[in-house]
Amino acid sequence: MVDASVVATLVALSVTASLPFFLYGAWIMIDAETVTWDTLVYHLKFIVVGLVLTTGPLVGWMIPRLFNQLSGLAMIHAFLGLQAYALLGFALTGIVRIFQAKRNANLYSDPDRDVDLDDLHENMGHWRTRLRVGVFGYTLLWIGAWLTGLYRFYALHLA
Repeated sequence: MVDASVVATLVALSVTASLPFFLYGAWIMIDAETVTWDTLVYHLKFIVVGLVLTTGPLVGWMIPRLFNQLSGLAMIHAFLGLQAYALLGFALTGIVRIFQAKRNANLYSDPDRDVDLDDLHENMGHWRTRLRVGVFGYTLLWIGAWLTGLYRFYALHLA
């Protein structure tokens, strides 16, 4: 059987490795003047890798061990992580609707049309707010969970 410290190190490295993928994926969208279908797909390639690098260890290592390690710091770590994923779900409720509206208006294939996104649907402003709040909240809470997890890793396996 593999020592728990070795697995914990691999988990910490995997979750830490997801950060550059999240940051670069965000940068792609921030830097794009117009978001074409190719830009969206390119962005999602990095975001999905980041989510896999984070979610895989979460499901395979962290959740099964949580109830064996009930401590205040473990609960804070779990709470921050759970809230991060809740806000990611909230963001997805906005992005799916935005995607549908842009797809229906053919803005991914023909992005040069002079159309204000808010004119595509009466709820577009609300959906964009959901997306922004969800992504911003996910990012802040993910960083909090990551830092708490790194501290737990240090306290449990290195100190």
